[in-house]
Amino acid sequence: MSNKPANNIQDLQYFGEFGGVNPSISDSATYTFLHAKTMLDTFEGHAEGCYLYSRHTSPSNLYLSEALAAMEFTETANVAASGMGAITSVFMQVCGAEDHIVSSRTIYGGSYAFLKNFAPKFNITASFVDITSLKAVEDAITPKTKMIYCEAISNPLLEIANIAELSKIAKKHNVLLVVDNTFSPLLISPQKLGADITIHSLTKFINGTNDTVGGVVCGTQEFIDSLRNVNDGAAMLLGPVMDSLRAASILKNLRTLHIRMKKHSENALYLAENFEDDGLKVVYPGLKSHSDHQLFKAMYNQEYGFGGILTIDVGTLEKANELMELMQNENLGYLAVSLGFYKTLFSAPGTSTSSEIPEEEQAEMGLSDGIIRFSIGLDNDIERTYRAMRKCMKQVGVL
Repeated sequence: MSNKPANNIQDLQYFGEFGGVNPSISDSATYTFLHAKTMLDTFEGHAEGCYLYSRHTSPSNLYLSEALAAMEFTETANVAASGMGAITSVFMQVCGAEDHIVSSRTIYGGSYAFLKNFAPKFNITASFVDITSLKAVEDAITPKTKMIYCEAISNPLLEIANIAELSKIAKKHNVLLVVDNTFSPLLISPQKLGADITIHSLTKFINGTNDTVGGVVCGTQEFIDSLRNVNDGAAMLLGPVMDSLRAASILKNLRTLHIRMKKHSENALYLAENFEDDGLKVVYPGLKSHSDHQLFKAMYNQEYGFGGILTIDVGTLEKANELMELMQNENLGYLAVSLGFYKTLFSAPGTSTSSEIPEEEQAEMGLSDGIIRFSIGLDNDIERTYRAMRKCMKQVGVL
């Protein structure tokens, strides 16, 4: 296996059933057997290369899982029908009644809502801490703690998790370190820094065309087998199965991820530097003004840059909405949630992707009303985009 994630994806060679350059899509929900004994062996997980039923797995899903595991330097992986399907399967597999999770307080709103509102139904509790304070993380660990959960680059404040140090804390207390790497595929390789499990929402950068949702859990063979276990596996029994056609589609898009990430990062850095020079309040890991800039540089795979996400604080929600509506009218992007699209997307996280977090907690973590989260697109002429965005900002009085 290469030391570079994109090489690992490139080195996977799959032939289609009839010699196609793309693997054949297994468009079946159930599979036939020549011998009844093989069906039993397959059901119990003892028949390599045999398929029983597509909720268990399918050839198309295994191709995609294999490619994502190669990218994330794990033994194997399991794809799910959505990012939340992947994330919640891990929570429910690792934790049972009375167990505890230490989570970053700045995480995707859906993950936050699950831990805060849904997990307690199963008597699973979570403590939300400032992930950049290693002391706060360690202090929150109890004898019932089963995992530390964080995002490599947090949503939407773009705080950077010190994965190597968090891994040391996790190992010291014999808990798992689970990292959501959705914002930074290829940029950061959590496994190399000591993470136990890496999760992605495939909906975002990895797929890149905003035409489907998907998720993946990358980990050891033992852990992924436990997720898929027919008797007590969360990914098996909760049923968040990805459709084979979607798996095939995402696998094709994964092949161009390295090119896209470089362009997203190049464009985002250009805009971040210029907007900061204009006097705007910009947060982007590639800026020296970012509190975790040096930490990020110590962790990242340099050729992919600092990612495609930046935030600008324009002061109030009213100004944010006015600016976003104007930028959309000027064809500079879409007022939409999600990220990783070829066109720039912008939203006000406080009223969208983080709206599940109560307002007082948003304020406590520094998520102000006026923050706009930009997922910068693949614009060919980013200077032109910058000039047009700047004109909009002047028009609404932000500049």
